[in-house]
Amino acid sequence: MTNNTPEKAFIQFLVIDDHQSVLNGTVEILKRHYPEAEFVTAINAENACHQITSLQPDLLVMDLSIPEKSGITARPDTGVQFLKKLMKNYCDLNIIVQSAHIRTLVRIRPDIDSHKGGFTVADKSLSTQEMLTRVDWALQGLTHTKDIKGIHTGIEIKPEWFKVLILAFEEGLQDKAIAEKMCISERMVRHYWSKLQDALDVYPDDGKNIRIQTEKRARQEGLID
Repeated sequence: MTNNTPEKAFIQFLVIDDHQSVLNGTVEILKRHYPEAEFVTAINAENACHQITSLQPDLLVMDLSIPEKSGITARPDTGVQFLKKLMKNYCDLNIIVQSAHIRTLVRIRPDIDSHKGGFTVADKSLSTQEMLTRVDWALQGLTHTKDIKGIHTGIEIKPEWFKVLILAFEEGLQDKAIAEKMCISERMVRHYWSKLQDALDVYPDDGKNIRIQTEKRARQEGLID
């Protein structure tokens, strides 16, 4: 799994929030961390849809409580349904949901599980550094959903994720060989690693090899011998 954050130059962000002060504050924080990046903003789902179609940004940063269009009341479900539509139409889009309503994402758990781009969540109560960490993870294509209350009810591992575990840690195969064995792309193997690590509550940690940590956690849960 690749854990290197992309070069910060030329990264394009789309930031969505219906509160202008919050929107401006988020953009300013991101600008300090990604000084060479380009930032585009939207305040409703309709405007954001047009922006994504024309720009295809590297990362979407969005609140869930947004209006469908100008003059309409903002509702968390509007953002949830908009997000579901985006993940269907842009399966590789990197996304971070920064919202006070992240618990509502449990409604679209299957869509999040199958999404191939990065997907992280950041409650608005998180510190700036914690939020930026989630941004970095999303840009790396990682998944981080443990903060969504109710999304993980025990360890749930899909068959294809489990097969990656077996091939990697019981047969000793690397990602290229795993891809060949499963008749899928290496990119899909990395996608399975990301989903598996999220389910096991394993995330990048400075000085630690994430693959080794994944193996240890899987053994602790009895998934592999």
